[in-house]
Amino acid sequence: MANVEQAQPKKGPSLVIQLAALLVMTGAAVGLGWVSGGYLKQGEAPAPVPAAPENAGTAEKAAEGDKAAPGPTVVQLAPITTNLASPSEVWIRLEASVLYDAPQPADMTEQIHQDLLAFVRTLKMHQIEGASGYQHLKADLDERAALRSGGHVKQVLVRTMLLE
Repeated sequence: MANVEQAQPKKGPSLVIQLAALLVMTGAAVGLGWVSGGYLKQGEAPAPVPAAPENAGTAEKAAEGDKAAPGPTVVQLAPITTNLASPSEVWIRLEASVLYDAPQPADMTEQIHQDLLAFVRTLKMHQIEGASGYQHLKADLDERAALRSGGHVKQVLVRTMLLE
């Protein structure tokens, strides 16, 4: 008799219970993904930019042109063309813009340009290869520009990067 009891396989949970557990776990995963997606998206929404009035007079435009507009300002840097540190026969042309939190003097933009030029001259080809290399380069450019400007530069916008 003892052998007969051992030979019978044990029964697991029924198919209905297994499907119910699968449905509950799937619902929990979808809910958690939705909540975390909403949490991550909260910080990405840029502030809306007010539209310029269409019927503004020329006198108002002239008065606005004399004073600097408060808020973020994008300033285009002169193109940076130089050779890399290694291999030295590879040339790079980098066209970038700087996003300031408020208008800044032109000499600060020139200092940032010279600092970025000096930094690009120290790059090696293996440092900027691939997507992760570009991300590291972008982070380094952002950090150097922010340090040079005392925190006024919010981002360096790379418009063109050409290696020859």
